[in-house]
Amino acid sequence: MAKIKIAIAGVGNCASTLVQGMHFYKGKDPRDVIGLMHWDIAGYKPSDIEVVAAFDIDKRKVGKDLSEAIFAKPNNTTIFQKEIQKSNVEVKKAPVLDGYASHMNEYSEDHRFVVSDEKEVNVADELKKSGAEILINYLPVGSEKATRYMAEQCLKANIAFINGMPVFIASDNEWAKKFEEKKLPIVGDDIKSAFGATIVHRTLAKLFVDRGLKLDRTYQINVGGNTDFLNMLNMERLKSKKISKTQSVQSQLPVPLDSENIHISPSDYVPWLKDRKLAFIRLEGRQFGNVPLDIEVRLNCEDSPNSAGSMMDAIRCCKLALDRKISGVLTSISAYTMKHPPQQFSDSEARKMVEEFIAGKRER
Repeated sequence: MAKIKIAIAGVGNCASTLVQGMHFYKGKDPRDVIGLMHWDIAGYKPSDIEVVAAFDIDKRKVGKDLSEAIFAKPNNTTIFQKEIQKSNVEVKKAPVLDGYASHMNEYSEDHRFVVSDEKEVNVADELKKSGAEILINYLPVGSEKATRYMAEQCLKANIAFINGMPVFIASDNEWAKKFEEKKLPIVGDDIKSAFGATIVHRTLAKLFVDRGLKLDRTYQINVGGNTDFLNMLNMERLKSKKISKTQSVQSQLPVPLDSENIHISPSDYVPWLKDRKLAFIRLEGRQFGNVPLDIEVRLNCEDSPNSAGSMMDAIRCCKLALDRKISGVLTSISAYTMKHPPQQFSDSEARKMVEEFIAGKRER
């Protein structure tokens, strides 16, 4: 198969695990593969993905080969693939805009971004020169202006966009229409882990409904030690993330809970957790005879590898759309791999839709 040429905006932990995974799964026996929802998507394997351009703002990454930059501080995810072949892709400095939160200055350089003094590049020009077909947005939460800038660069460069962050692009009608008019596919918004807090919470909420119970109130509280959690200490930057995660759970209920009865939010930054996330989930409700029932779950997972499998599916389905000349929002893969897609479905429905899309039985 031909390579799927991608560009990455934001060379953080998520980018690191994605690039490591491209090398890790190369040559693997599909019967032994763990962590991928699909080994083969219409002939495209994980190793068919190739990064041809990358953008960041940190001085420890800008100017470096991507194979080095993915391991540079403040990245702190697990290194499961130490041998990464030199990519000959130099990380370029993108416009900072609102991609850096000033409260990070209170923390040591090992844990925060350090903005490079290098000159900012014209991202659209770089995308055109690289031959990229798809841009993956991995910018920090709260980077509203920077994400919109990246989406605009895709339109200028005539490439597809996968929005892995909770800035609403694919789920915004105006933006979605722009990509459709340019005959480009878009997937988004806000990448959903394969087995993370959101999908566990959604599944339990749906189980209450399916088994005839009444869910009265619920919370999900997350703590972690990566730059994502440090960044989200600023409550202003957290707004869209809370909306994304909350709506993802609410969408599984026939009648949404009142806002006072549902609380879902990253709550604190614990540096020694590194890329590990702890999620504390509680659901309270009533069963037969109006008798009270509650369930509590504690999920401990490495945050970034948990979403890399979802992104690999999103990339390959987006490439399939390019091959088939399908433009606009890709409904099925967005619903399956994103927390805030334009249309919400149950996870089992979304998976069925993706299978139909891959088989060519569904347009998008």
